[in-house]
Amino acid sequence: CSLLKKYELHDLQRDPPAQCSAGPVGEDSKSTQLLMQGTDSPYQGGVFFLAIHFPTDYPFKPPKVAFTTKIYHPNINSNGSICLDILRSQWSPALTVSKVLLSICSLLCDPNPDDPLVPDIAHIYKSDKQKYNRLAKDWTQKYAM
Repeated sequence: CSLLKKYELHDLQRDPPAQCSAGPVGEDSKSTQLLMQGTDSPYQGGVFFLAIHFPTDYPFKPPKVAFTTKIYHPNINSNGSICLDILRSQWSPALTVSKVLLSICSLLCDPNPDDPLVPDIAHIYKSDKQKYNRLAKDWTQKYAM
């Protein structure tokens, strides 16, 4: 298990998904900091930090991943928690941290307002996309640049 985490993190550092990088937090091999750059979305130009913590029974249980940079998104709350099925009910031991990051990048570009963690933001996303994009850009400039 520990070797698997080290292998995955080494692999992630050597060949990260586009717009991403990763590194350990201090001496704690259970915690890793991820860096994700916003892509073609209202988050473009932003640099977002995420924390990942591997449970002792990884890969049979999903890692805990949370944004440490504030972000305006219907599927990410003020604590940085991410509403993403593969981090909960749809987790599979076959998934890797790289695949999780790719899914989070995809979620940034294509939010899921029908399964929101922040219903108010989901409502704005559905009813006034221009306002949503403006607020997401404002938050990106304020917190991620």
